[in-house]
Amino acid sequence: MTFPTPEPAPTPEPARPAIRTFASDNRAGIHPEVLAAIAAANEGHQTAYGDDVVTARLREVFKRHFGERTESFPVFNGTGANVVGLQAMSDRWSAVICADSAHINTDEGGAPEKVAGLKLIPVPAPGGKLTPELVDRYATGFGDPQHAQPKVVSITQSTELGTVYTAEEIAAVSAAAHERGLLVHMDGARISNAAAALGVPMRAITTDAGVDVLSFGGTKNGLMLGEAIVVLNPEAVRGTLYLRKAGMQLASKMRFVSAQLVALLDGDLWLRNAAHANAMARALEAAVRDLPGVRVVRPAEANAVFAILPKDATERLRKRFPFYVWDARTGEVRWVCSFDTTEGDVKAFAAALAEELSA
Repeated sequence: MTFPTPEPAPTPEPARPAIRTFASDNRAGIHPEVLAAIAAANEGHQTAYGDDVVTARLREVFKRHFGERTESFPVFNGTGANVVGLQAMSDRWSAVICADSAHINTDEGGAPEKVAGLKLIPVPAPGGKLTPELVDRYATGFGDPQHAQPKVVSITQSTELGTVYTAEEIAAVSAAAHERGLLVHMDGARISNAAAALGVPMRAITTDAGVDVLSFGGTKNGLMLGEAIVVLNPEAVRGTLYLRKAGMQLASKMRFVSAQLVALLDGDLWLRNAAHANAMARALEAAVRDLPGVRVVRPAEANAVFAILPKDATERLRKRFPFYVWDARTGEVRWVCSFDTTEGDVKAFAAALAEELSA
């Protein structure tokens, strides 16, 4: 029997120059220290599904940051952390109160409702922040079988609008929720940026402020992949260990997810990365604020800048530096800085924006 001669391999295309983008911190690469941690974990064999020495170490690292009662469950991504975490806090008839701009409401493909079976109650929240008054207004229908039963208040830190809750604001929301028998969940995709902006340890805006369950974000702060469900109040959840598997968020080679989180949290890498991204956002805001035709919508409190631009300038600029149009009706755009954003990137972007505004 003869076999056909295989086609020669195609000649690789020349490498394209790296594109700098202000679209999302998800578009940044992997921090070198995180890559090194993955390589270091790639020695020999380890027990699968989280029964490895790296994940055991990660549990202790999380306890150091958030308190001795902390339980942690590494997962693949932020949507998985939110869905499984909320599921563990809720019943099938439960409702979750959140800001209308919350990621769980706008950008997770309906996963909390489709997968977890939860009813979201989106609340118009100025600046993306819930308040005790809003919790009181929307936590209704208790005991009425005609209504989904409020069970969880979910806040985002930093918010999807780039704002940051203070520790006092979170404590007030948590107190209002707990007074009504509700639990508090935090979507902390950018919690490192929030803590860096406030100059406080992460525990101050979570455990100490009354948060029950945290979705801890790492991907936006230098990881390749990986987040974690961090249970701060073990009495607030049921079945997290089983729901993570049922929700397809249990990694077999979990040591490689855990190694990244250890690299981020065991020292100060989480803070260095976040503080740098925040500083670049402040520099970007300062560089563009006074340009004719630019209206910065709110101060850059974390690592995102929101501004309104003329539509034609936006279209031209996006071809040079990709970024997202946040609200096409108003012309609002979002620019996000990352751990690897440089001062040169900021200056080049501001210069390009000035050129397009004057074109």
